Amino acid sequence: MVVIAIDGPGGVGKSTVARRVAAALRLPYLDTGATYRAATLAVLRAGASIDDEAAVIAVVYQAAIGFDDTTVWLDGDDVSAAVRTPEVTATVSMVSAYHGVRGRVVAMQRAWVAEHGGKAVVEGRDIGSVVFPDADVKVFLTADPGVRAERRSGDAEAAGKDIERVAADLAARDRADATREASPLVAAAGAVVIDTSELTIDEVVARVLALVPGR
Repeated sequence: MVVIAIDGPGGVGKSTVARRVAAALRLPYLDTGATYRAATLAVLRAGASIDDEAAVIAVVYQAAIGFDDTTVWLDGDDVSAAVRTPEVTATVSMVSAYHGVRGRVVAMQRAWVAEHGGKAVVEGRDIGSVVFPDADVKVFLTADPGVRAERRSGDAEAAGKDIERVAADLAARDRADATREASPLVAAAGAVVIDTSELTIDEVVARVLALVPGR
């Protein structure tokens, strides 16, 4: 097994770095955030109350969620763009906080990596701490809040929002992730913390690759 776990909050460059690292190592890439977004979209489409934990979990268990390096499917539909809408972004932290949801989605993530020979670059918020605690390389990316807001403002899920609103949304998500009972956002034991505030993508990628044994 060769698993590279890249964790961190929103706006630190996880997705871009993880994709570049995966390409350099010729490994499959898994965006676990997209899997939770697909689960959230399933709940929204089903009309289930976000506050009804049992109903939310039931929807997630019934949903047919599929994913590969670049595409996410829900019940046979390509929802790669749909999972990035502001509505999903505003709801995903609540849906993903439920133990039952995380248990279901983590099982899917582990199965996906196993199907790919146990080798992948996996990015998310609890990869090194929960999903793959024995990952060969664990990285936790961080950045200054202002830098994160600037980066996130260019993403689809921030469409139509000014930078102050984006910063507030990131701060709210940080609080939700750090305080949730199920798999809170933390730097995993043994993770190398990299502050990306003043680093280029190339520099961050180089630092991650330098941690990979045998390179």
